[in-house]
Amino acid sequence: MSATTSPSTSFDLSQFIKKIPKTDLHMHLDGSIRLDSIIEIAQSENIELPSYTTEGLQELVFKDKYKNLEEYLKTFGYSCAVLQTAENLERVAYELALDNMSEGVRYIEVRFAPQLHMSKDLSMEDVLVAVNKGLNKAKQQINSAPAIQSGEEPPFNYGIIVSALRSFGPYSPYYADMIYSLQYSDPREIAALGSLELAKGAVAIRDKHNLPIVAIDLAGAEHGHPAKEHALAFQYAHDHFMAKTVHAGEAYGPSSIFQAITDLHADRIGHGYYLLDADKIEDPDVIDKEKYVEDLCNYIAEHRITIEVCLTSNIQTNPDLTDLSTHTFSEMMARDISVSLCTDNRTVSKTTVSDEYELALKHFDISPKKLKNLVTYGFKRSFFPGTYGEKRKYVRQCINYYEKIVKGTPFEA
Repeated sequence: MSATTSPSTSFDLSQFIKKIPKTDLHMHLDGSIRLDSIIEIAQSENIELPSYTTEGLQELVFKDKYKNLEEYLKTFGYSCAVLQTAENLERVAYELALDNMSEGVRYIEVRFAPQLHMSKDLSMEDVLVAVNKGLNKAKQQINSAPAIQSGEEPPFNYGIIVSALRSFGPYSPYYADMIYSLQYSDPREIAALGSLELAKGAVAIRDKHNLPIVAIDLAGAEHGHPAKEHALAFQYAHDHFMAKTVHAGEAYGPSSIFQAITDLHADRIGHGYYLLDADKIEDPDVIDKEKYVEDLCNYIAEHRITIEVCLTSNIQTNPDLTDLSTHTFSEMMARDISVSLCTDNRTVSKTTVSDEYELALKHFDISPKKLKNLVTYGFKRSFFPGTYGEKRKYVRQCINYYEKIVKGTPFEA
């Protein structure tokens, strides 16, 4: 927090953050389930869990700290297990929207891998329709509030992002069938085919039902699974006017981010933590690594390729990040790169959007102007499911409300 804008002792920072309108552009559905819901669904459907208490799950599965990204990703085995019916998908999506609105998050983009929930009884169409049904139910309920109806407060909105996986095993009946059917294909080829099928399905289902499926994402461990192997899928999405976001620079270097932008047409980058780490460039063709990083940063800044920053998640999955104040988020802001604070996984990381803002304000030099920009980027760089004119109107509504909340506070610009 900027020393010149340090609030007085009477200023309640947590309440202030909760009130301002916020976004979450990087949030995984299966990593953001209420623990009570996981336990309740598991018990009703005889799904085995390491523990059937909130405290037990927090100790054994959803930890405060993880050894690495791979251990972090293992938690999804348990959360995905309770999301194998349309009813459960709808329920969890509905609850997630309500949880966000309860802390002032006005716009969310919920991402998940539909193929992890598919089976002979549940098609990709069933999965996406169910998630949208839950989110839309919450939206209608939230937006019926008098303050929103009168225009005093901005409404709640959402988009859906489908995630392709860099690699996979028999994680679901769908993936198991694909692997079995392609026994003579390389695992990388199978993963690429899975991504392409996802892109085709997402476009078709979006157009058939007019669903707010706003983007395709690429998730999973970066090491050994380069983004370019999924180029056909992202080209298909690109050709059909679907936005693109890619997990890159989370556990790998600048080259991974460059590949996401060039080979996959990424409009946004998930995490981007190692954007500035020249030592992680392994490409032998890159002679001047420092210049490579500078050129990449300038390109990202100039083209407004937003970085979806997830502070808590990065602390949990990067053993080397022991002091949050050293996070590259600070340098990203200094370079005027478009950044947006996100949770990644509310349950797995035990965080909220409000928590992420509070961490940022307590560990970094964020002036009132920078805070406003940070909030604004989230709305402006969203993949809002409407016309450009509708988006501009909504963004302005949210900014006006932000200015109303900050008036008279230490963060009034």
